[in-house]
Amino acid sequence: MIAVHVWLVMDRTVLMISTLLALAGALWGAVTVHRGLRTRWTLGLIAGAFAAQLVFLDLRGEARGACPLRDLGEVLVFLAWALTLFYLIVGRSYRLSLVGLFTAPVVVVFQVLALWPGVMTQSPERVAGVDAWREAHAAVSVLAYGAFALAAVTGVMFLVLDHQLKEHHLRSGLFRDLPPVRELLASVKRLLWIGFGLLTVGIVGGFMMPHRGGWSHFIAAVVVWLLYGGLLLVQQWRGITGRKLSMVVVVLFLLSFGVFFAV
Repeated sequence: MIAVHVWLVMDRTVLMISTLLALAGALWGAVTVHRGLRTRWTLGLIAGAFAAQLVFLDLRGEARGACPLRDLGEVLVFLAWALTLFYLIVGRSYRLSLVGLFTAPVVVVFQVLALWPGVMTQSPERVAGVDAWREAHAAVSVLAYGAFALAAVTGVMFLVLDHQLKEHHLRSGLFRDLPPVRELLASVKRLLWIGFGLLTVGIVGGFMMPHRGGWSHFIAAVVVWLLYGGLLLVQQWRGITGRKLSMVVVVLFLLSFGVFFAV
């Protein structure tokens, strides 16, 4: 009984540490951008948050005996981890303090929601009869959402840059730290294709897994896959302006996020 209590305290403590590190990265990024400076502390703080996320997911995975995606809180933390992972992979192509400034608050929101009382099971039950296809479907699909989330964050960065240009705020620290427009759009498209590819793999896993609990989550994943596929098809064949693409990416992520968690 004492061992279980210690594990529960460690579980939430690690997640709180991760959240505080991400929050510190967001605040420090805001300070340095306001001053027109560049810093690697934002990257370091978010990397620390990422390490704590790994520890948390490992603890939950050990308790579950499976991929920790069994309740809404675990899904939110896994999604925050996926977003952070893609930030660490592609964030180096951005100016470090700014991408952290835009990404870290999203991570904080996801993890604060996960820590909210009643959202995450405090005494996770061990999963019996783990199905490999189900695990692959869940993990890869949420990983795809991480790519879509960062695409939406990058879209917000583009919209901010577009607003700065239209208002002629060319001397602000934020404008000086923003990456070039072409780089932002290229990153949005790249992340969309990565997310779409991962979600395709997740769809295959979802089709192969047993559906004793119903098809609702699988159907939701297919709907999201069709929406993003349609956006990529329009962008590839007809083209779409950067501002419209960014707006659609942000709205589509919010809508698909809502649909995914509503089922």
